Amino acid sequence: MRPELTLAIDVGTGSARAALMNADGAIVVVAARELAQTVRQFGWSEQQPLAWWSGVVASVHDLLAQVPDARGRIAMVLACGQMHGTVLLDAAGALTRDTAPLWNDKRTSAHVAAYEAAHADSDFLPRTANPATPAWPAFKLQWLRDNDAQAYQSAWKMLVPKDFINFKLTGVAAIDRTEAACSFLMDPATGHWSAQTCDEMGLDIDKLPPIRKPLDILGAVTQAAAAETGLAAGTPVLVGASDFATALLGSGVCQPGMGSEMIGSSCIVTLVAPQPTLHSQVCNLGTVEGHWGAFMLLESGGDAMRWARRALHGSRLGYAELVAHAATAAAGSQGLFFVPYLTGQRLGRHRNARAQFFGLGAAHGSADMDRAVLEGVAFAVQRHITQLQTAQGRKLERLVASGGGARTALWLRIKASVYGLPIAVPREAECGLVGCAAMAQTALGRFSSVQDAAQALVKYQADMLPDPRWQDIYRRMQPVFEKLLVHAQAMYDDLDTLTP
Repeated sequence: MRPELTLAIDVGTGSARAALMNADGAIVVVAARELAQTVRQFGWSEQQPLAWWSGVVASVHDLLAQVPDARGRIAMVLACGQMHGTVLLDAAGALTRDTAPLWNDKRTSAHVAAYEAAHADSDFLPRTANPATPAWPAFKLQWLRDNDAQAYQSAWKMLVPKDFINFKLTGVAAIDRTEAACSFLMDPATGHWSAQTCDEMGLDIDKLPPIRKPLDILGAVTQAAAAETGLAAGTPVLVGASDFATALLGSGVCQPGMGSEMIGSSCIVTLVAPQPTLHSQVCNLGTVEGHWGAFMLLESGGDAMRWARRALHGSRLGYAELVAHAATAAAGSQGLFFVPYLTGQRLGRHRNARAQFFGLGAAHGSADMDRAVLEGVAFAVQRHITQLQTAQGRKLERLVASGGGARTALWLRIKASVYGLPIAVPREAECGLVGCAAMAQTALGRFSSVQDAAQALVKYQADMLPDPRWQDIYRRMQPVFEKLLVHAQAMYDDLDTLTP
């Protein structure tokens, strides 16, 4: 009998992907379709849920064309996806709104400010596990209620991106613990929706889907979904998990005390703990295996490189060429700083933060600017590492890197030198897909737990170590970066008056 295959689906911000995985967690073949974001005004970011579905359908067709006998060999379908995007469906399963605000959308800032003014952190943190931020679906639902009342009132359920894909596959609406924990509406003590928080925010708790475990069987591929995708009707579909939680598992970061840096469109630093870390500047993710990941997120991680490629080079350079160009500049970019808040900050009083170059002189060239972008992201993340270590009262000894940025050796070396930490890199960079395989193989009974699956499936390259010379340069630059942030904050509100 041929080995069983798993179909892993990943609905990201930049692309919708599908991959066939074998029983050892190795990628057999992967296909993708690029996705675009719509930015109607500063601080907004939207996508069309039907574009996610079209991307998934096209990617699955590509896989089945490349592996013609795969249709009958797929034992399970499992999706992960970008978090927080807020999709509204009516009782017939149709969208009540053709776009969904994404994780990096800031339009809810006024709702967040109003909530913070009315509630002390000590009141809500124990029942939300998270500070208030525009990212959370709770505040997006408030905005939709107040600004698109027809869409909100006619909605039957709110779903996030991968759960919309699951609904299209199975006709079943549900959400998993990793997503629900980052909605601002799940009580961490009970694992259920908080009626108190819903009531005080004026939200209809009945519009929230059931919370299921990631390894639960959600349902099966329907005849309609089979006709669209080419999959076999009746193929089991797991509930799945957020791309964040899935990649943590697929990078082997699934035990308390472990640390992760995940860089895709954003850059997230996470420390795993048995319980949530209740702090006004720290967010908490429910992990696949049942722990908690205290994390801080920089919204312009890989997006900063994407911006540099477009804005500085007119998209004429590929990413590898941009990195090679940056490598020709000296460490420290001749004293040039880049502050990477291209889409603001998630938490704090300065969510309207902006990006900037500081220290430009006549001697600087485009290579210095490219390198400063990479270094600026590392300086911003180092601030987060310091804050997380302080909040948990312990010091990290090692980070595991995952995501697209983990493939860039120059960036890893810069980060290791800025952080003063060795960085481990999984041999398979597609940690989200490996995490999907770990969940699927556990659900199929091959492993007794997802931790055992991760231990068996995740292997590491040699650690990237700090460069002592670079480390000395960056150690002196970090305090200047911190001062630059403080001085720039006084002008963010002024900048807002200059833009429509």
